[in-house]
Amino acid sequence: MGIDRAGLAEFLRGRRESLQPEDVGLPRGPRRQATGLRREEVAALCFMSTDYYSRLERERGPQPSEQMIASIAQGLHLSLDERDHLYRLAGHQPPPRGAGSDHVSPGLLRILDRLADTPAEIVTELGETLRQTPLGVALTGDTTRFTGPARSRGYRWFTDPATRELHAREDHAFLSRMYVAGLRAILTKRGPGSRAAQLTDLLLQRSKEFRFLWAAHEVGIHPQEVKRYQHPEVGRLELNCQTLIDPEQAHHLMVYTAVPGSESHDKLQVLAVIGTQQLPRVLPETSHGPAPNLW
Repeated sequence: MGIDRAGLAEFLRGRRESLQPEDVGLPRGPRRQATGLRREEVAALCFMSTDYYSRLERERGPQPSEQMIASIAQGLHLSLDERDHLYRLAGHQPPPRGAGSDHVSPGLLRILDRLADTPAEIVTELGETLRQTPLGVALTGDTTRFTGPARSRGYRWFTDPATRELHAREDHAFLSRMYVAGLRAILTKRGPGSRAAQLTDLLLQRSKEFRFLWAAHEVGIHPQEVKRYQHPEVGRLELNCQTLIDPEQAHHLMVYTAVPGSESHDKLQVLAVIGTQQLPRVLPETSHGPAPNLW
């Protein structure tokens, strides 16, 4: 499958010109006259240089890698059909859809873009963080930076003691049971050979606590209504978590709020000012139904 340079350039220009700043969470300046997004804005959204992106629109440069195409598809807020079309134009086979996909739907991205003043994140069913708001990064740190099995928050819970420091100590035992029960449910749903099965095998090898809890065969342990954090800068926070589910991709948009007027609400306001300075976001290296089982 070869690259269709003319088709790729035309598709990118068309998508860029059809988007407005507010569509992708960018401010609209009072003197803005550009039709659609500027090339430099799209490049920033895709974590690549303006020169690299501009060459694609001008039918120049090397064939973009699959990783770069994935970043462009997400930055342009493409639907799954549009994403697959983009891959084929670039000369690549589209990745599979479903629970194993990291491509976030435009709908979830539009909602997340409007939550800049709220801790929020988009995660997979295995607890792999795909996107965070700035205040989400300030609350938990940049959890998009992990690679391999460590992308899963449940895996980190059992293999990296530092992961537990952010959570109230009295909740540790419950969270351990919840993560194990959640993984069992996902494994039962996805079956042998799935990523859930691979994580289970790794944890059975690497964590004595996980092996003990796995042998108990517990299921149906859902997240508590209030999540308690022990933040290194502002101290104890008690936050409610609301979840919006994308059933096609098995992604969850999780939004954390505090009761207005509460101590935790005041601390979130402080965190909004100082938190992102203490916990800066690290960019990738590329230039309501039943409670979910989240890792």
